[in-house]
Amino acid sequence: MKRGPLLLLVALPLLGAATKPELVPDVSAREVEIRYSFTGAQLLLFGAVLYPGGRVPEKPADVVVVLRGPDQPILIREKQKVAGIWMNTDQSRFRSAPSFYSVASSRPLRELVDDRTASIYELGLRNLQLSPGGGALPGRERHFEAGLLDLRTRQGLYAENPHGIEVNNGVLYRAVITIPSQVPVGTYTAETFLIEDGRVLAAATRDVKIGKSGFERYVALVARRHAFFYGLAAVLLSLGLGWAAAAAFRRRG
Repeated sequence: MKRGPLLLLVALPLLGAATKPELVPDVSAREVEIRYSFTGAQLLLFGAVLYPGGRVPEKPADVVVVLRGPDQPILIREKQKVAGIWMNTDQSRFRSAPSFYSVASSRPLRELVDDRTASIYELGLRNLQLSPGGGALPGRERHFEAGLLDLRTRQGLYAENPHGIEVNNGVLYRAVITIPSQVPVGTYTAETFLIEDGRVLAAATRDVKIGKSGFERYVALVARRHAFFYGLAAVLLSLGLGWAAAAAFRRRG
């Protein structure tokens, strides 16, 4: 008689845990090395959706993946033509902005979630929390936010693909994220969201490290650990190259 209640108490949590689908994500490479010949890369984000009891619903949930780089402060300057000369006329500082952001979804985000949910999870470029420096009028802040998004989109550092995920049989999914050659180094976060009826049912993350290797890594370490000597060496090298170029022109003359 004493075993019955005990077994019932143990079985209830297990039964509740199996009522929601789960995500099993992965990435094609946990580390991306940047060498002198690095021209960019393609990163594959893939995985599976595990439904309770292995039964796929008639209308499977949608999938959204986000690859996000480390946040960093950034200063945006606006140039205008004054008296025929391009000059910096205004600027705005952002305390925190992702160095890289790329989102892919099985359907357009506006069809998957409302503005509030998209803002909470920062799904989509217009929902990024860019943290402006403050003190500026709202109209001016929005102007510089639009400029930042446009600049980094043209650089290939920000991207949004509303049909970038393939879902097979409602279970297996895959998305390809393009990493440009000028991508910043650091630890990136690959986030996967399972969305149904405007709600996020499940989420999972994986880390991706992007770093320099070989001679580039050595130069970066020297520049960070010995900034003075690195700057001095750069100045001396520039002077030496200038002197060599001038000597070569004199000989030709």
